[in-house]
Amino acid sequence: QVQLMEAGGDSVQAGGSLRLSCVVSGDTFSSYYMAWFPQAPGKHRDGIAAIRTNGKTNYARAVRDRFTISRDDAMNTLYLQMSDLKPEDTAKYYCAAQPPEQRLEHFPFMAGAYNSWGQGTQVTVSS
Repeated sequence: QVQLMEAGGDSVQAGGSLRLSCVVSGDTFSSYYMAWFPQAPGKHRDGIAAIRTNGKTNYARAVRDRFTISRDDAMNTLYLQMSDLKPEDTAKYYCAAQPPEQRLEHFPFMAGAYNSWGQGTQVTVSS
């Protein structure tokens, strides 16, 4: 079974930057679609950034032009570069993985389509 481990979360001031990482083991990383799902207390997980095996990306409007998702297949690592952080970005950020399937091509933020999840890393933004 594929294993995912997130890191990089921290407490920062509004306007600051962070880089999250997700190391994948137990399977071929290059064969998986990947995404980031933040979850604030009392709310559902909402996808904000996804990347396919061919490098194509999707972003939620709230984070477009501020966050960048990327993957390093040689190092089996997914990244989320976060800039101009806002208090509303505060959440526990989960990494998710799933072998390619057609529904993810059209709906990359469908949480139920992802079968593998990490333990999450906390991001807290203060103002």
